[in-house]
Amino acid sequence: MDKTNEYSKDEQLKPYRADHYNKNLTTNQGVPVSHTDDSLKAGSRGPTLMEDFHFREKLTHFDHERIPERVVHARGFGAHGYFQAYEPMTEFTRASFLQDPSVKTPVFVRFSTAIGSRGSADTVRDVRGFATKFYTKEGTYDLVANNIPVFFIHDAIKFPDLIHALKPEPHNEIPQASGAHDTFWDFVASTPETAHMVLWLMSDRAIPQSFRMMEGFSVNTFRFFNNQGKAHFVKLHWKPVLGTHSLVWDEAQKLAGKDPDYNRRDVWDAINRGDFPEFELGVQMVKEEDEFNFDFDILDATKLWPEEVIPVKKIGKMTLDRNVDNFFAETEQVAFHPGNVVPGIDFTNDPLLQGRLFSYLDTQLIRLGGPNFHEIPINRPIAPLHNNQRDGYHRMTIDKGRVSYFPNALQGNSPHPVPDQEGGYVHYTEKVEGRKVRERSKSFNDHYRQSKIFWNSMSPIEKQHIIEAFHFELGGVMDKQVKQRIVDMYNNIDGHLATQIAMGIGATPPANPSKADVSDSSPAVSQENTIKTAKTRQVAILAENGVNFSEVNQVMNALNSAGLHCHIVSSKQGMITGVDGQQLEVNKSWLGAGSVMYDAVYVPGGRQSVDQLMQLGDALHFINEAFKHAKTIGATNEGVDLLTTSQIKGAKTAGKDTHAQLVKDQGVLTIQNAADMGNHNQEGYFSQEFINAIAQHRHWERANQKKFIPA
Repeated sequence: MDKTNEYSKDEQLKPYRADHYNKNLTTNQGVPVSHTDDSLKAGSRGPTLMEDFHFREKLTHFDHERIPERVVHARGFGAHGYFQAYEPMTEFTRASFLQDPSVKTPVFVRFSTAIGSRGSADTVRDVRGFATKFYTKEGTYDLVANNIPVFFIHDAIKFPDLIHALKPEPHNEIPQASGAHDTFWDFVASTPETAHMVLWLMSDRAIPQSFRMMEGFSVNTFRFFNNQGKAHFVKLHWKPVLGTHSLVWDEAQKLAGKDPDYNRRDVWDAINRGDFPEFELGVQMVKEEDEFNFDFDILDATKLWPEEVIPVKKIGKMTLDRNVDNFFAETEQVAFHPGNVVPGIDFTNDPLLQGRLFSYLDTQLIRLGGPNFHEIPINRPIAPLHNNQRDGYHRMTIDKGRVSYFPNALQGNSPHPVPDQEGGYVHYTEKVEGRKVRERSKSFNDHYRQSKIFWNSMSPIEKQHIIEAFHFELGGVMDKQVKQRIVDMYNNIDGHLATQIAMGIGATPPANPSKADVSDSSPAVSQENTIKTAKTRQVAILAENGVNFSEVNQVMNALNSAGLHCHIVSSKQGMITGVDGQQLEVNKSWLGAGSVMYDAVYVPGGRQSVDQLMQLGDALHFINEAFKHAKTIGATNEGVDLLTTSQIKGAKTAGKDTHAQLVKDQGVLTIQNAADMGNHNQEGYFSQEFINAIAQHRHWERANQKKFIPA
């Protein structure tokens, strides 16, 4: 790749950026404006005059500044970054951006929820989009992915039916961003191929902790092919460096009210503070001659390729290091299309993919106003554009010359096609033949085997969360027959699962619960087996006036050094004064914070501070709720008293023992009689153990927590 094109998308966008700070106000024609608070009138109380061109322009633009929102994936959030390959992939693909590890390819990523409108919440139970635009020297490549590796349906012709069923019901536009209603579950019960995807949707994967902790999957099967014409079937993966982690459902619901922008704010803040989100690009590859060597059809989008059977080869890393300057101009106007491929990447006969190749382009024509949406700055390739396409809405390029056709003699056949040998795009040569039929391959007919493998792969707590998700979602269904059909459908997967679903929704358990006839599992699909790290996690420190400043300072320094971030939460924002007179700045008040916004809670000592906290219902609720959500909780010295006053278990006091002793129980860490919170050579090694506990994400060993924690 030409090194002059390294990471150049930012430079390309500069001419389109407008800095309005300390600038004179003008019209869109550049005419200086002297007054913008009052329209031009015939007298101070007279009618507005239509000759007021500033008024007309200002109002006209306002009246027309909205564009149609996306039919699906309307709510999204984007960021800029770059991608670097780990090693040359010449053996498998000729795609240039996958060859040179020294080259940074600029990217733009848009994360999204699928079903809700632009105004819905980030934390709803839904499929998440993970679309990446690579601005390569050979043109734009779009990797349009989801955070779930399978899809609801086999064939794109059913996509309108799926989305119509999932969207709010047409007679009352209820519910928003939720599948908890009759029409969705009626479609599921009537369409057995949805069984696998719905299990994933009911799992914790559908409520990610952060976009930074979310996998991405191409879902569809593509091809890599090299310069010799050798091809591999491939599926592509984004693997988050921080691991794959999720919220719990109660947490997700509360966040939707407290901070509906929770996931987008998380990415925005992380990039601003330098915690750049990182994702490794992985690829699963199947040789052409091995296409039919599996017990599933590799072109079936309702099936995954088990990583234990077809390993994921990590081939590069993406880093998101810059937030957008203008949400509408970039995030809202960006247009992705799985048909945007570069030499060395091609399509397969995956029937869901074939339909997407039409649908994405078709919807962009109406949403972005015509065929020239590729000239919008965020969509414009960094590769030079030369063709004979002219005119149309919003044309931004000023093409020179009178020739706009090929072949031509007047311009020496320029622009001319590029031979394959010189890098011109060619499709992989594949023999295709058959009779025109409307039917499905019989190899797509197994709807339940992989669903059973997914269920077998879940840890006990993940299975419990799936059952509870079914209870909530089906609890919104009014039609009893639909509920019963779902129970009967999932009895084909696991009799215990079907029975548990029935017990929570008032349906009849299966008379003959199915016995397990598939023992296979795929450990890779369980989030219990993901990367565990405390880096970038958020810790709430509960404190009031009279807190032990030394304790807080020691713990905060240790947490910050390990890459975590702390917020002081107190009754009022401003400053609080420690027992020694030193002050701490409060980041959040009880009204503006909640335990659902943090990964862990710490209560430092200081008699006056703790006594005040023990009288505050907000503080006790904060602790109890964090415990209910299986988060790490720590307390030092007098801070332990707040935990013993709360309703959590695991908060043990040292009694009359004058020696500092760390007590750990179910993710609750306490230490008393300790002066040094960070010295590993003494008994007061609280800080490191606290960090280690936070890295575990949750402490699911808190069995039957609902028995002693109020809802």
